[in-house]
Amino acid sequence: MGANKENKINVKNIIKESAVVLVLVAIIIVFSFLSPQFFKVSNFITILRQISILAIVSVGMTVVLISGGIDLSVGSIISVVSVLTAMSAVYGKMPTGVAIVIGLLLGTFMGLINGVMITMTGMPPMIGTLATQMIFRGLGFIVCDGASVYHLPNGFKIFGQGYAGPIPVPVLIMVIILAIFAFILGRTYIGRYFYAVGSNAEATRLCGLNTQKIQILAYMLCGFLSAIGGIIMTSRVNSGQPKAGDGYEMDVLTACVVGGISINGGEGKIRHIVVGVLIIGILSNGLTIIGVSEYWQQVAKGLILAAAVAFDAFQKTRKKL
Repeated sequence: MGANKENKINVKNIIKESAVVLVLVAIIIVFSFLSPQFFKVSNFITILRQISILAIVSVGMTVVLISGGIDLSVGSIISVVSVLTAMSAVYGKMPTGVAIVIGLLLGTFMGLINGVMITMTGMPPMIGTLATQMIFRGLGFIVCDGASVYHLPNGFKIFGQGYAGPIPVPVLIMVIILAIFAFILGRTYIGRYFYAVGSNAEATRLCGLNTQKIQILAYMLCGFLSAIGGIIMTSRVNSGQPKAGDGYEMDVLTACVVGGISINGGEGKIRHIVVGVLIIGILSNGLTIIGVSEYWQQVAKGLILAAAVAFDAFQKTRKKL
């Protein structure tokens, strides 16, 4: 009986994953017919560059979602890291490497704040990270007085604008991070701990694991990866922007949920992120090419997010029956 039930679950998961891939293929086919500019190698390279930050930050969100949380502050972390890293390099006259380390430590620390606040108080992660989203965003504007930071060192450009042979550096960083976290989640004990806490935190605690530390680690990793996204963003636009990450949390969350990461915790793979990010990236790129306004693009993304969450909730309800 147990084996039959597991086989049925596996079949359902395969069908669900296949459906998402078919949606991706359908989007590519539609835009290829609508615009001759879409199905070109140069455009696909552009898409990969555009989705690199989204994919990197989505990996962090995935770890948090799998462990049973959610982080709505990722966009604000991107903004704060963008500003502080740029200020360290420009006003502080620090070497590029030192400024980047400061940005990475800052993002990790903000993730630590999220994790400690949520685990120690027991507040809902959505409310807690919504609060820190506003706090971090406000601090980002305060430290730079609302002004962008320009004149970054030339060496800074490589992370967002450079190439390693024919491959854009942001794409290379994205692939490395995807591979590392695919290994962590699929092949290590800490990866299994994330899944265990997200599936049933109380049972995991009774097994002797410190669930609070695991959840805090998840938020720290999300902050660290958001910081990487903020650094690449800063390099791409060659300036520190207090609005660099505005709205990013919704794109990240949409990519995760559309790809198949459960908002209820305990489910999801890195390969799901790849498909979800590609869907969001190709959709944005294709709609822009055919002349659809940014406002209608936001409507489309909102509808996709609502549909994906509704489908996830429906699947969860069916499992309980």
